[in-house]
This record gives sequence, C-alpha cells and structure tokens, in this order.
Amino acid sequence: MDDTELHRERILRHVSPIITGRFVGFQASYTREVRVGRALALAVFVTAGIAQVIGSLLRMRPARRSLKDLRKGPEFLVTPVRLRDDLGQTYEIEMHGQLPQSALHRGDLVQVRTQPQADPTLPVKLTQVVNLTTMQPLTPRIPTRWSHLGPAMLLQAAAGLTVFGVVLAALLR
Repeated sequence: MDDTELHRERILRHVSPIITGRFVGFQASYTREVRVGRALALAVFVTAGIAQVIGSLLRMRPARRSLKDLRKGPEFLVTPVRLRDDLGQTYEIEMHGQLPQSALHRGDLVQVRTQPQADPTLPVKLTQVVNLTTMQPLTPRIPTRWSHLGPAMLLQAAAGLTVFGVVLAALLR
C-alpha cells in the first residue's frame, strides 16, 4: 500500500432517509439543469402564443421566448456536502439550491433528511437540515419549473386558454 492510498479518504453513500453527523464541509458547487416536459412546455408556449398574437394586434409587445428556451428548464446550484458520523465514516450528500453561508460551520452537529434521486448513480439529495448545534432548521431553496416559466408567460397562457375556450364555445353553438 503506497502513501497516497493511506491518505485517500473513503466516501460512502448513505441510504437511510435521516443522517446524523458532524458537518465536514461543502465541496465545489456546479449547476445542473432541470428539464421541462415537452407537453407542459408546448401547452404553455401555444396558449401564451394566442395571447401574444392578440397583444400584437393591440400594439402591445409581450416578451417572446422560444420553445427551446422553455424546454431547457431552470438551472440550480448543486453542492456536494460531506458529513462524518460517530464512527468516523464520511458520507457525501448533494444539496440542491442554496443555504445562507453562516448556517453551517465545520464541526456542527447536524441531522439531515434525504431522498434518493432519479439517477441511482448520484448521491442522495438533501431536503432539509437541522443544525443541532444551533437548533436551526434549514431548507435549501431551488428554482422550480413554474418560476422558470415566469408569471408573465403563465398569465399570457391563461389568457390564451380563455380566448381559445371562448372561441371554441362560440364555434360549437
């Protein structure tokens, strides 16, 4: 066994939904994209398009986003978090979103609630942290598909759906 193998720390994957241990630290963060389903993106795109056409006729210039932009989905921050249990074993968990920088300090006793991710090769996802040292509950905040689509586009889609319904009802009478 050479010197590098002795100093390499073994990182484990935890399968229990609750892990209690000492906060070791955050690893380097990166972004990951959430895909928006084709049916949802297409429905919002088409119904918002109806309202945008009506707005264009009335000389309003609504913001237009492409279907490709809508399908791309929001990006969120992924930060690997390491915890060490009482036996000295180190576990890696993924935190999606952000927490305040002052919320966790190295050595804090924490209890984390996790859930498995869709991709089984990824570590479990942190859903909530309770810092037992300060008794502070923490929940990371991430963007959602609805916040990605935006209130303006969702209002336009609702208006377009209403117009479509009125026109369809008039045609069926």
